[in-house]
Amino acid sequence: MSEQSFSSFDSALLVRDAQGRYLPATTDQILKAARQAVDQKMVRGTAFTSPTVVKEYLTAKLAGFDVEVFAVLFLDSRHCLIEYVEMFQGTLNQTSVYPREVAKAALHHHAAAVILAHNHPSGNPEPSEADKALTTHLKKALALLDVRTLDHVIVAGQETASLAEMGML
Repeated sequence: MSEQSFSSFDSALLVRDAQGRYLPATTDQILKAARQAVDQKMVRGTAFTSPTVVKEYLTAKLAGFDVEVFAVLFLDSRHCLIEYVEMFQGTLNQTSVYPREVAKAALHHHAAAVILAHNHPSGNPEPSEADKALTTHLKKALALLDVRTLDHVIVAGQETASLAEMGML
């Protein structure tokens, strides 16, 4: 199967409008439908057994946003999904993340572990110094609550960067 860009997909995919007519789907409609499909496939209890599965899931969830979105995968002790939560939304190149809120959510979900994630709308998945500092800060704060930080994945379009794989966690 050959890869196609979104621009070629939106002429091939159709959506039904309120009057029942089928019209070419927009890129935003395609991305929204993809996020819904991922939600149906990766339900509570799904095991995140490999970095590849995590990256594919997060790419489907975070690619295509035109502002930064910071999300957390809350996991049980077997690394099975409890909940995916988009916690903070920012601007084109930054998001304010509040460790207190992440910690409260981890306790609320009875999480044993988390995977942090956010997108870079710029298309460059490389972690910034601020990304690295935030990861360290969150990891220390969550460790006080016995919640392990397994990774921080940055999504930039179809590319990802894993701080764990880069040895930064």
